[in-house]
Amino acid sequence: MQQKKGQLGFSMSEPEFLLSIMDRHNGWCAIICLVGSGQEINTGEAGIEEWLRALQRSFPHWEAHLPATLEHTIPIERETTAPALHLATSLRSFRAERLSDFVGKVIEGDAEAARAISNELTGFPLLITRDLEAARSWLRGKTRGNERAGLLASSNAARLKPHGIFVKAKIEPSQWFLAPGDDVRSSHTLEDAAGEFDVQGLELDWSCVCWDANFRRVGDIWEALQFRGTQWQAVNDQSRKAFIANSYRVLLTRARQGMVVFVPTGSDIDRTRPIAAYNDIWDFLVKCGMAPIA
Repeated sequence: MQQKKGQLGFSMSEPEFLLSIMDRHNGWCAIICLVGSGQEINTGEAGIEEWLRALQRSFPHWEAHLPATLEHTIPIERETTAPALHLATSLRSFRAERLSDFVGKVIEGDAEAARAISNELTGFPLLITRDLEAARSWLRGKTRGNERAGLLASSNAARLKPHGIFVKAKIEPSQWFLAPGDDVRSSHTLEDAAGEFDVQGLELDWSCVCWDANFRRVGDIWEALQFRGTQWQAVNDQSRKAFIANSYRVLLTRARQGMVVFVPTGSDIDRTRPIAAYNDIWDFLVKCGMAPIA
């Protein structure tokens, strides 16, 4: 709002701003919020909790109807439990209703639980490779008719550049998602990778998630980094850490029929592509149940 609309001093979160607009209506109105957990990837997004904070802080006269499964610690003056509001079945992954659960365990760092869930994902390939061309070949071999396949990468995956993945080169989302396969702007060409901001809320049939060192394993935990200038720098801000983790959550949940993850091998002569870091990512994802492409 400050940068694009010239609203100096604008400090509202997305939920508070939307509520303030609808609050202007005379009589009554309703806002239906379809909020997925772990999808916050940008400043101002804070998930369901921020909707509740906004109601508590600025709109106590609004009624909140929440599913019984939503646990929270924010007291809402006018709250009603509505069990039917919990949407328990994923329509994005019709072959893998538990894909989101699997990805959640991967992001949490629980390899054992992730592997247990992966065993239930019958008919939904979860593959991994160190060879980007092998991933492209696999995607081309899977796509049929009007199905779509594409490359995905984090917006800060700066060191995928040696592999031809330029995350700073912006795609044209409408062309990437809709153009036919003979259009070089199309996702089908498997040249341009879409980032989390391009695909949030959208989907592909088959995807290749290109994993960079900005989200890597350090011991038993994930570490979030950002590339500045000529080196990786640790991210200390908790919100920013969550955004990076959630960016991978978004990327890993875009496929409806199957997914392959590309993990680079790294380089002995390039300190920005540490072999050990990529190996640790690979080892962990294999422990989670992802199978190397044969």
